[in-house]
Amino acid sequence: MSSTIQNNTSLLEFGKKHVTAGLARSVDGVMTKGAGSYVEFGDGKVFLDFTTGIGVTGLGHCHPKVSGAAAKQCMELVHGQCSIAFTEPYLQLIERLLPMMPDPSLDSFFFWNSGSEAIEAAMKMARLFTGKQNIIAMQGAYHGRTFGAMAVTKSKTIYSEGFHPLMPGVFSIPYPYWHQLSLPPTTEQSEITAQCLNQLHLVLSQQTAPRDTAAILIEPLLGEGGYVPAPAEFLKGVREICDKEGILLIIDEVQSGFARTGKNFSIEHAGVRPDIMTIAKGLANGFPLSGVVSRKELTDKLKPGSMGGTYAGNAVACAAAVAVADVLKEEKILENVNARSKELFAGLNELRSKPSVSPVILDVRGQGLMVAVEFASPTGTSPYDSFVKPSAPARLSSRIAKRCQEKGLLILTTSVYEVIRFIPPLNITQEDLNKGIKIFSEAVEEVVREG
Repeated sequence: MSSTIQNNTSLLEFGKKHVTAGLARSVDGVMTKGAGSYVEFGDGKVFLDFTTGIGVTGLGHCHPKVSGAAAKQCMELVHGQCSIAFTEPYLQLIERLLPMMPDPSLDSFFFWNSGSEAIEAAMKMARLFTGKQNIIAMQGAYHGRTFGAMAVTKSKTIYSEGFHPLMPGVFSIPYPYWHQLSLPPTTEQSEITAQCLNQLHLVLSQQTAPRDTAAILIEPLLGEGGYVPAPAEFLKGVREICDKEGILLIIDEVQSGFARTGKNFSIEHAGVRPDIMTIAKGLANGFPLSGVVSRKELTDKLKPGSMGGTYAGNAVACAAAVAVADVLKEEKILENVNARSKELFAGLNELRSKPSVSPVILDVRGQGLMVAVEFASPTGTSPYDSFVKPSAPARLSSRIAKRCQEKGLLILTTSVYEVIRFIPPLNITQEDLNKGIKIFSEAVEEVVREG
């Protein structure tokens, strides 16, 4: 692409001057190319990418079948607005997704552009379907930055700081995460589940009555809040409460969907039926596309015109998503995820067993290739954080992520705790995974040794 800006340095400075300060960056550079598990920057540096655009490019950068399908669609129909007519890729995508759904009742689809928009649509639908107002969300949850999604996002205050008042009618309970409950990482899931379900009952008794509660919104594997899988018994308990009280269960699979956790969708690990499910990120491998899936008996209550959007279900993005669905099946991506997952957990637990670092590693957790390592902190998130460890080095997660970057690995922190998350490509090779584990392990040992 031609530009009047002469080189990488001046392009970087141009970006710093003209791109809004509201955007943060992990790397002070200009990304120019991507292929498979690697990305290249304008200064020539090449990185092994364990971020995949925060879980978006699940099949790696520029997968030839996906990018090829999008390029072909670009020469046939770029944009066929959803309120004017169907497009072929839109309908083909539904055809591909129907057999993948975690429950056969999920048979009605609406495609939009981003995960935030999918959450907005899901809450909008829940209120209409039930005739009720309130939404119960999870402490630690991330659902987006648009106005309604921001109100149910509870992972960090940065996403809503300075933008209040937010959308009313939102209540929250603790996610089943030992740290949020001040319980040891070794606590039985049954105890964690009991505490959280008790809090849900209290909220329904003290803050928002079932007759006023439209939906409960849950990530089956907490994303931005720390990569924590919800116990199956918790999700089943919430499903029972929803059925009893006439409340809809919205499952947010924006980050955990499309083979990321070793199944098509994370909720399959629990065998729980969503009433509404949101999807995005890995759906189209980098093309902006999201979706809201529900039951036709519910979506038939929507008046024509109540849903829509100029770019909703864009033909090129849908064509890319059709190719993603085909690749997931043809290239046996689930099998690779589960094989590489075992190797990733083995490598991280081997690191954890080393006497030099074991005192500062609190947890290794996750599902599939959505995995996290949590470190100890000398200060914690508050004076009452029961996992404060004064002897632990400060800011371990950010320092380790930076050291990994210096060694050629892009990796991200997450949550208000000291957590590093692993989101490598779903089709990553054994060789590249081991390379990433080696870099990460070296970085952890070096930073801990420095203190």
